[in-house]
Amino acid sequence: MSETTTVVEPATHDITAAPAPAPAPAPDAAATGTPALTGERADLLAMLAKHRHFLCLTTRDLTDEQAAQRSTASELCLGGLIKHVAATERNWADFIVNGPAPRSDFAAMTEADWARRDDEFRLLPGETLAGVLADYAEVARRTDELVATLPDLDATWPLPEAPWFEAGARWSARRTLMHIITETAQHAGHADIIRESIDSAKSMG
Repeated sequence: MSETTTVVEPATHDITAAPAPAPAPAPDAAATGTPALTGERADLLAMLAKHRHFLCLTTRDLTDEQAAQRSTASELCLGGLIKHVAATERNWADFIVNGPAPRSDFAAMTEADWARRDDEFRLLPGETLAGVLADYAEVARRTDELVATLPDLDATWPLPEAPWFEAGARWSARRTLMHIITETAQHAGHADIIRESIDSAKSMG
């Protein structure tokens, strides 16, 4: 089967800018020193950019107070979701490069570890929506550069120990990227419901 020829053209990497429901641009190839991509890697980045865009779109025109607001029965808020998705993407990008982190065994997590994880889902005092969006944009830039320069999408690492992973399983870089896309898409849906509950704004429709 021949590889597709979709091309990701150079563009500035602003995942929050355009209000239209279109994929966010890929990183600027000239700025990052990476070539424009074709085929599978271009498709993976285009799909990830699309779901990043929809997630960030739910925060448009909000104040920090609104971004910290719990508007549904869930504990989630929009600022916290951006923080969580950024942390998730950062951690899985690290996994692609280095394998499981030394403290990635969930069975060994302390109460303090769990408390820090809970804070990941909240916009804490002193944090701003602009700040967490900027951090997410930097995480996205790094991931996209990694996809463009990674020698082999088939390279694998063993998964960290966790109840939701099969014991002894390994993930390739490709599957890890697909997991990042899935996580981002799922939380973009959560964010859309939270935003609509705040002021009836919708990402689509």
